[in-house]
Amino acid sequence: MAAIHDEQYKIKEDLELQNNKRRKSTSYIESMEHSFCSQFLNGSNPWMARYVYGLIFLVMTLFAWGIRDYGRELLKEIERLKDCKGGETCLGTEGVLRVSLGCFIFYFTMFLSTAGTTKLHEARDSWHSGWWITKIFMGIGLMVLPFFIPNKFIEVYGEVAHFGAGVFLLIQLISIISFITWLNDCCRSEKYSERCYIQVTLLSLAAYIVCITGIILMYIWYAPELTCVRNIFFITMTLVLLHLMTSVSLHTKINAGFLTPGLMGLYIVYICWCALRSEPPTEFCNKKAEAAQKEDWLTVIVRF
Repeated sequence: MAAIHDEQYKIKEDLELQNNKRRKSTSYIESMEHSFCSQFLNGSNPWMARYVYGLIFLVMTLFAWGIRDYGRELLKEIERLKDCKGGETCLGTEGVLRVSLGCFIFYFTMFLSTAGTTKLHEARDSWHSGWWITKIFMGIGLMVLPFFIPNKFIEVYGEVAHFGAGVFLLIQLISIISFITWLNDCCRSEKYSERCYIQVTLLSLAAYIVCITGIILMYIWYAPELTCVRNIFFITMTLVLLHLMTSVSLHTKINAGFLTPGLMGLYIVYICWCALRSEPPTEFCNKKAEAAQKEDWLTVIVRF
């Protein structure tokens, strides 16, 4: 009887050990099914798509930066760029425009192929939020392809790109306003208003401090003389817009608090700073022109 009891006990232990192994294996498989890499390689995830597209855009931006500042020797050997006669500025501009054209073709192709998608699991939605390996190779090909396009076409694209940059800023502005409005509504809701009061107050205060400091520094760096009328105008308009947004937000009919105008103030100060920072180095009013040329890493951050 004792031997039978011992054997039954061993069988029970073996069964429990096998069940534990199965549970661990199942949990591992489930975790892998929901992991980022698995979803990237095997399936589509609409929530992940925005981050992957943002990562692709960042890589293209870094590539354009590398072509502009470190690819001059390579660009000199490209037959299509012989008209530049080796000029560094011309080669850098040509390289960035060609990478920009490839980036535009990639995202415009994605727009045309997924516009009007309404159902979550239809073929176009799967194409939008999946097939990443294919899209990576497509993006690489589209960034290389413009380097074989004639210069005349690139010059025309460069002129049209000025309008496209304005449209991009408009879309960016709408997205930022939407996000700031959502954040403000969330923080002022009954559920989070008391819990987030200190954080909202500190964030709003920090935003206004940065805005005012940025405006003062722009007056010092980009308007050292009264003759810098254009720079003074844009900096002053930024200050006026900050004041108007604060006044409207605090109006009794709006009562949106300080967070929304503070964060929007950060954005318009940033836009004004980017515009002034992009002035030619020969401009007398631009005291930071020489430093701006050296801060290439900062250029990549602000452009992205």
